Amino acid sequence: MSKYEGCHAFAGLARYTGLQTDQFNFILSQLAAMGLATLYRTVLHPSKTSTAVRHAFGLVFGLCIGYFCFGSQALHLAGLPAICYVVMVTQNVHVMHGMVLTVSIMYLSCLHLHRQIYDYGSYGLDITGPLMVITQKVTSLAFSLHDGLTKNEEEMTELQKIHAVYKAPSFLEYFSYSLLFPSLMAGPVLFYNDYIDFVEGKSYAKHYSPSNSKTVVIQEPSPVRSICRKVIVALFCAYTFLIFLPKFPIRRAKDENFLENTSLSYKFWYLTVSTTLVRFKYYFAWTLSDAICNNCGIGFNGYNEDGSPNWDKISNVDILQFELATSLKQAIEAWNKGTNVWLRMLVYERTEKYATVLTYVVSAAWHGFYPGYYLTFLSGAIFTFAARVVRRHIRNYFMESKEAKLLYDIITFAVTHFVLAYITFPFVLLEFWPCIVLYNRLYWCLHICAILALLLMPMFVPKSQHKKLSSKSTITSALREATYNSVIRGD
Repeated sequence: MSKYEGCHAFAGLARYTGLQTDQFNFILSQLAAMGLATLYRTVLHPSKTSTAVRHAFGLVFGLCIGYFCFGSQALHLAGLPAICYVVMVTQNVHVMHGMVLTVSIMYLSCLHLHRQIYDYGSYGLDITGPLMVITQKVTSLAFSLHDGLTKNEEEMTELQKIHAVYKAPSFLEYFSYSLLFPSLMAGPVLFYNDYIDFVEGKSYAKHYSPSNSKTVVIQEPSPVRSICRKVIVALFCAYTFLIFLPKFPIRRAKDENFLENTSLSYKFWYLTVSTTLVRFKYYFAWTLSDAICNNCGIGFNGYNEDGSPNWDKISNVDILQFELATSLKQAIEAWNKGTNVWLRMLVYERTEKYATVLTYVVSAAWHGFYPGYYLTFLSGAIFTFAARVVRRHIRNYFMESKEAKLLYDIITFAVTHFVLAYITFPFVLLEFWPCIVLYNRLYWCLHICAILALLLMPMFVPKSQHKKLSSKSTITSALREATYNSVIRGD
């Protein structure tokens, strides 16, 4: 097993709290980042200091946090973006973006393989985590620069227009963007134009309508309420997975007793509970990172209908939308949201054939080379296609009344979460044969159902005509939409 190379100064305190040294260092680094974020937003406000100082502040403390958590491995945090920067400024702009993607994925893949060989199956803090975020940043910048310098506006998609970059960044701009401390450890991915607007103090002005008056006073909303709420959510998630996850370890799914002496229904129930609890670990890290970014002043996304500020522009995850999802598509869109935008921007919108499959392939390569990842993403592609077919042929039959729609939502909610557990447990188990053995014990039942849906439903179930809900049902839908806007989108 590879040795943890980060700081060991707090190892004794970590043992006292019952945490591993790397886990304790991660928490310390995020607490330090929260304090630094307050300074960034107040003392180093754009009205009080130059953009160069703000760039340097984010870069220097990003490097400091990286070295604290990873020791000498932090060299990779500068190595990957350095190589990509050379490619970005020296190669023809028509091929540069593809070369940056290739180089960054190859660099990241080497470290994924190193970890897989020397620390197989480890869940400890590892340099590949921050490098995955940096890979998203440098590749999205390369593609945005390619779009800005080679395409006319009418040739771009709406997403490309938003993120197009028309000038290569300077050395300081590039590295401060790549290593910005608030999002270094756990994301979320911050796109280059959003970063520049933040550093230059333009984030808030974009959400004000033009005025006839010559002088417009821009009120900067306070992120304190959003920060407090997200920190509370993060603490709740930490408490949940620390208390309950040890009682439902996913590794129990490999035990002979579990495989042989439990019923099919119990296996599904256990996998659903266990994979749900595993998600709380991600919810903790991602929500805390969101709070740190908000504390810097990053993430403002205009105002809600009630006038409250919305701070969800670069959120990692929408917990409520994911846990209440009634379709696989809705769940995927709510999970690791920045990565979804990144994949859509780099792969899905630029691929004419097999876009969904290629998107899953790139996502799997970005995650690493554990067999469980590929089982999950291959299954995900199959179930995504199957879900589309089922929705097209079935959904509108349930749109005649609110009772039928409610029944449809309940059924799709239950099916979605059983499917999520069924296809994501390999992502956590990681190993190939234990996953195959467990699928054998589950009789590959949902895979068979998905394939049958793909093959037979278009043959035997005609597409239903769209039918409007009754007035009462329309009111119900409006109420549901309002609830969604206030609870989820309003965040």
